[in-house]
Amino acid sequence: MKFMRPLTSDIHFYTAKMERAPIVVFIERELVGSGVIEDITETSVKISGERFMRGVCTFKYAV
Repeated sequence: MKFMRPLTSDIHFYTAKMERAPIVVFIERELVGSGVIEDITETSVKISGERFMRGVCTFKYAV
């Protein structure tokens, strides 16, 4: 079960993108975004049209 497991490495991000897995994004304990990954760079992840900085945010599987 992947629910709320963090994405911590590139393979996690690319697998989640390929599987179109729903992701939630947190800054500290605050939920700041959710959706499927549209794009991945070294520094950011694009979800639902918005870019989230990898160094600041925590990304977790929503289901």
